Amino acid sequence: MLDSATIAAISTPPGQGGLGVIRISGPEAAGIGAAIFRSATGRPLRLTPERSHRVFYGRIVDPVDERLIDEVLLTWLASPHSYTTEDTVEISCHGGRLPLQETLRVVMAAGARHAEPGEFTLRAFLNGRLDLAQAEAVLDVISARTAEGLQLALGDLRGDITRRLAPARNAIVSLLAYLDAAADFPDDEIPSTDVDADLSVAHAALEAVIEGSRAGQLIRDGAQVALVGRPNVGKSSLLNALLRSERAIVTPVAGTTRDIVTESAHIDGLPVTLLDTAGITETEDLVEQLGIERSRRALASSAAALLVLDGATAPTDADREIARLIAERLPESHSGNTGVAIVVNKSDLPEQADQSAVVDIVPGAPIVRLSCHTGDGLPELERAIGQLLRSDLATHAQPALLNARQHWAIERALEHLELAGATRTAGLPIDLMATDVRAALHAIGEVTGEAVDDAVLAEIFSRFCIGK
Repeated sequence: MLDSATIAAISTPPGQGGLGVIRISGPEAAGIGAAIFRSATGRPLRLTPERSHRVFYGRIVDPVDERLIDEVLLTWLASPHSYTTEDTVEISCHGGRLPLQETLRVVMAAGARHAEPGEFTLRAFLNGRLDLAQAEAVLDVISARTAEGLQLALGDLRGDITRRLAPARNAIVSLLAYLDAAADFPDDEIPSTDVDADLSVAHAALEAVIEGSRAGQLIRDGAQVALVGRPNVGKSSLLNALLRSERAIVTPVAGTTRDIVTESAHIDGLPVTLLDTAGITETEDLVEQLGIERSRRALASSAAALLVLDGATAPTDADREIARLIAERLPESHSGNTGVAIVVNKSDLPEQADQSAVVDIVPGAPIVRLSCHTGDGLPELERAIGQLLRSDLATHAQPALLNARQHWAIERALEHLELAGATRTAGLPIDLMATDVRAALHAIGEVTGEAVDDAVLAEIFSRFCIGK
C-alpha cells in the first residue's frame, strides 16, 4: 500500500484566510522545495539533515520562466523527525485560493503526485510513528466540538486507547503462549499459568474500555434534547434563549411552530442538539396534527426532554398528559434518572400562579424557574441539562472515544474470551480454547493496527481530508 512517491496536497481548509499550507512528503521533498524556492538573499536553498527544523523566508516561482507565484515561509523537516517520518517540506503561502493552487501546481510539476485522502497519516501509521488507534484519533482531534472532547481526542492521539488495551493484550499473549506450548508439547513439563486470572484481567480491561465508550460517545457526538409542552408556553423562546440568538419565530399566537426546529449548541460542556417541537394539544387542524406527530417522534428519539410549563398558570391536565407521554417515550435510564427537567417559564411576569403541584407532574425531575425574556434561571437550566445527560455515566469507567469499528472489534474480543472461558469450564481440549484466545488477540490487533488488512486501511483513511 505504501509506495515511494513524493506526495503533496493543500493541508488547510478551502476558502480565504491569512495563511494556507502545502505539505510535501517523500524522498524528493527537499529537491522539489529547492527547485521552486528562491531565497530573499539569492543563495540556493540547501535542505540537508543538518539544517532540519528550520524556516526559510523567500518566494515560490515557476522554474520554467521564473514567474513569481507567492511570498512564503518554507519549513524543512528531515526524516525521520516529521509527521510521516519522511523528508517533509511545508510551505506557508498567503491563504487565497490562487496562491495555493498555483504553488501546488509547480510542486507537482517538479515531481510530486497529489496525495490521496488521509495519505499523510497513513504513511505515519505504516512507517511506525502512530499506531492505528492514534491515527484514527487524528480525525477526532480535527472534529472535536467541545474542549472536553478535544482533551479526550488528544489523549487518544498520545496513545491512551492502546495503553488501556495493553493489560488485556499482555494477559492474552501470556495465556496464548501457555496454551500453544501445552498443546504442542503435552508430554513436557510446561510452566503453569493461572488461566482464569489471565482471562479475568483481559475481560475486565476490555469491559472498562467499552463502559467508558458510552461517556466518550456523549462527549464527542452529543445528545438530542426535545423541548415539549402545550402551545404558547415558550418553547421557541427557550430555544432562542439557549442559543443566544433569534432562531425560532416567537409570536403570541398559539401554534406558531408546526415543524421541528433543530439547532446545535454547547451546553455544560456537551454538544447538544435542541429540538423545538410543535405544541402538543388536541386539534382539528390537519397541519397542526402532522406537527404534533412529528413532536412525538422527536421525543422518542431524544436522550432527554425539557417539559416547558407556563408560570402564569397552574399546571393543567394537558401538562400532566404530556408528562405521561414523555415517560412512555423517553429511553429508560440506568441510574433512575427521569430524563426530564421541568422548566417553569415566564418568571418575569408580575402575576404568578401557584406552582406547588409542579413537583407531582414528574416526581424526581429537577425544576427550574426562568424567564426567557430576561435570562434569569438560564445557567441553572444548563447545569440541569448537563446533569440529565451525564447521570447515566457517573458509575462508568474513564471516558473512551471509540468509533464504530473499534467498538465492534473490542466487543468481538470480549465474545471470544467468554467462549474461551466456556470451553475451559466444559473441560474441552485446550487447543479449542486457544482458537478463541487467538481470535480475541486478533480483534484487539484490529484496533491497534497489528492485525488489519489493506482493504480496512483504505476504508479508514478514505474518511480523512486530503492533506491530512
